[in-house]
Amino acid sequence: MELDNGSVQYDEEYILNSRGLKLFTCKWIPVNEEPKGLIFICHGYALESSITMSSAANRLVKAGFAVYGIDYEGHGKSSGLQGYISSFNNVVDDCSNFFTRICEKKENKRRMRILLGESLGGAVLLMIHRKMPDYWDGAVLVAPMCKIADKMKPHPLVTSVLKKLCNFIPTWRMIPGPDVIDTGYKMPEIRAQIRGNPYCYKGRPRLNTGLELLKMSIEVEQRLNEVSLPFIILQGEDDKVTDKAVSQQLYDVASISDKTLKLYPGMWHGLLYGETPENTEIVFSDIVDWLNQRFELRSSRLERELKHQNDEIFISKDIF
Repeated sequence: MELDNGSVQYDEEYILNSRGLKLFTCKWIPVNEEPKGLIFICHGYALESSITMSSAANRLVKAGFAVYGIDYEGHGKSSGLQGYISSFNNVVDDCSNFFTRICEKKENKRRMRILLGESLGGAVLLMIHRKMPDYWDGAVLVAPMCKIADKMKPHPLVTSVLKKLCNFIPTWRMIPGPDVIDTGYKMPEIRAQIRGNPYCYKGRPRLNTGLELLKMSIEVEQRLNEVSLPFIILQGEDDKVTDKAVSQQLYDVASISDKTLKLYPGMWHGLLYGETPENTEIVFSDIVDWLNQRFELRSSRLERELKHQNDEIFISKDIF
């Protein structure tokens, strides 16, 4: 399917994971040019790829990149009980397997590989990176869930009770907390769009899902110093869903020098599509500028590597 006056090719495909679940995948490809690189989207909790992330994907394609998305188990158009995550590690494995399969295609072997994660997707991204630390060329972290904001967490006593109940009723929708749509997205029309999207989950978090997210966020926070790929973090100063202090902590302790932190005064959690048009332009301008810098650096490195390989070939010919 061609979009945006024929400049973007959009396609969908279902794949089977190792557990026999049917997972929805999609891609946005530039029609009239070879992509500068590949961008792999990790969406937020209760959301999906093909609708809520489509405006972001189209912007990135216009900037010259190919974009791929996947709906997690229990999310969007993928199989599984809606809003239910059996194991966060399963989600990470599903994304990693799909993304690397795309990267290893012959036509993509030498293309730049970028992970983009929003909110929960930021945690997914960091755990994908941890599985293969040297595989990825960079990461765009949009309000990453390196820690759930204290206001969004149940009281520790409530958490203790919920953990015990999870042994008996893991799929029940009973995790207390504020409405993430109201607290996450500034523009009322965007809130209405998300509520009207049948593929977005709107109920209370299911018991096992909530506990998996809490466990994951604790693990991610404890291992921020292991992050070793180039990254940019973008977060609103008025984000009430994820903790910007932990984004600052990630920036401070990550074991890579090529890192950037952008904090936006007055902006909320949903930076990619929940802000005013003017604010959205600012955010995407920063993302595209950073991506283009990575592309230029990688192109220079690939040219040096290719020259080095050719020099070795000529030297070996002279010797023999």
